[in-house]
Amino acid sequence: MSTVPFSTEAASVPSPGGANEDLVLTGPHFALVIDGATAEPGASTGCGHDVRWLVAEVGTRLARGLLHDPDARQPLRELLHDALTDLATEHGRTCDLDNPCSPTATLALLRLTGDTVEHLVLGDSTVALREHSGAVHAVTDDRLERLIHLPWAELRRHRNRPGGFWVAGPRPEAARQALVGRHPVASLSAAALLTDGAARLVERYDCSWPDLLDLLEAEGPVQLVERVRTAELRTAPGRFPGKHQDDATAVLCRFERDDRYHRTGDHARAESGSDGRADGGETVTEPGTRTSATATDGSGRGTE
Repeated sequence: MSTVPFSTEAASVPSPGGANEDLVLTGPHFALVIDGATAEPGASTGCGHDVRWLVAEVGTRLARGLLHDPDARQPLRELLHDALTDLATEHGRTCDLDNPCSPTATLALLRLTGDTVEHLVLGDSTVALREHSGAVHAVTDDRLERLIHLPWAELRRHRNRPGGFWVAGPRPEAARQALVGRHPVASLSAAALLTDGAARLVERYDCSWPDLLDLLEAEGPVQLVERVRTAELRTAPGRFPGKHQDDATAVLCRFERDDRYHRTGDHARAESGSDGRADGGETVTEPGTRTSATATDGSGRGTE
């Protein structure tokens, strides 16, 4: 267990008029967000459980594994694999796990152990890490994004398949495809975990990653979600692919109690095929994924 001060602040808000299919869980040395994938309209899932049940079950099992391993002896991919295997054993007694429309979820996880911060991302949730220099390294799995233009009937055939996209659900081997990385905690001041409903402030609405972290640290996760809702209301439905409004979850993690940062730096992106290495940390990516590192000159513009 790390002796570095670690604190979290979180908000999880459902889409207006809907039930929240996101979940956030935090512990003494970890934070976790899970985003349930909305079921295909009118499809038979072969499952007697809904997405919220799956999200709660995955979260409970994963949090239990993290709490029972305070010294971080088990790699994050293995922890997730064990959680999904345990769930599949119970789930498969009553449900058809081979159904391509069965419930699934994306997730992002951060664990602090000793002098290291580890992260895991599976699906289109995001971990964003801020260094003391002000540079922000955002880890996002874009394999689903590359296929989002496909109709439902075709998209589902790519789920948890090589060359497609990977999510948490009935196939435990998806855990092996998660993006993982390690960074020295001494190099970091804060981190954010975001479901895509919160990360859309960057992905859709022209906010930079450093500005998003600034907002989180200055005003908190609730205000970040409010900023997303304001942007959605100002945008015509259909402007972007996917849902016009979505459940939104954000977690701010702090590794120190001193909020003084020096926000200058450069701009870079590590595409698939690179080693993903950034300033003493290591991010392991799979083909078709990306990480990005961004800082601003104080005006919100990325500097080359």
